[in-house]
Amino acid sequence: MERPDAREMLYEGKAKQVFATDDPERVIVRYKDDATAFNAQKRGTVAGKGEVNNAVTALLYPELEDFGVPTHFLARLSEREQLVRRVRIVPVEVIVRNRAAGTFASRYGVAEGRPLDPTVIEFCLKSDALGDPPMNAATAVALGHASEEELETLFDLAAEVNDYLLARFAVAGLDLVDFKLEFGVTGDGELVLADEISPDTCRLWDAETGEKLDKDRFRRDLGGVEEAYHEVRRRLEATVGAALDLPEHDDADHEHHDHEHHDHLHAHREGEEPHDA
Repeated sequence: MERPDAREMLYEGKAKQVFATDDPERVIVRYKDDATAFNAQKRGTVAGKGEVNNAVTALLYPELEDFGVPTHFLARLSEREQLVRRVRIVPVEVIVRNRAAGTFASRYGVAEGRPLDPTVIEFCLKSDALGDPPMNAATAVALGHASEEELETLFDLAAEVNDYLLARFAVAGLDLVDFKLEFGVTGDGELVLADEISPDTCRLWDAETGEKLDKDRFRRDLGGVEEAYHEVRRRLEATVGAALDLPEHDDADHEHHDHEHHDHLHAHREGEEPHDA
């Protein structure tokens, strides 16, 4: 495709810049090497991080589209840039946890690495100023951050993304511990996966050794940050097209899941304590 020209910068965040194009429904995202942790209280630079995160996201998002998850991604334009659909970001971050780690492990006093069954899916308010506080569905609806229908969709899409990523990372010899997702609403009202999936937003451990290959190497001053990021990219690119061990879902499974999740949200609206509070 012909590369669109980048116009004025619309937004600059901790890890990316967003530029307008001649098409009001499309923007260019440029990935930076800036690294932050603990809600930007710790700052630094990781050489090549922007190129890795752009490449990993540009690899995974089309695969997720093929799996049935709608995304904002359109095309990778360069080593650091990609073209995406312009969206209004929903201010609700979705955290998916397959194992206890980070703040979850410390919050509940459990060992890091403990498997979580069922997988825990949490909502947090997207706000660095407030420390991205966890919130249940009733809170998100009551404060006007999302509708009940949007939250149901966020929950279901996050579960589908997790199903795919668990299998995708597994063939690359990586254990997907947890990850963060952001979603946005397009100009025509479609709710889609936005932002990125990368070593910045995922905890990824080597499946055999447990070595951390993600942003925790920066957070915890473990060293070897650049090498870890590049290793994740190398493994993913080397396993493109590999057969995946994906769970099978039939219509009955989806109806049961939808019914359970509707009851879960309804209970929060009635004032019951959420299971993960």
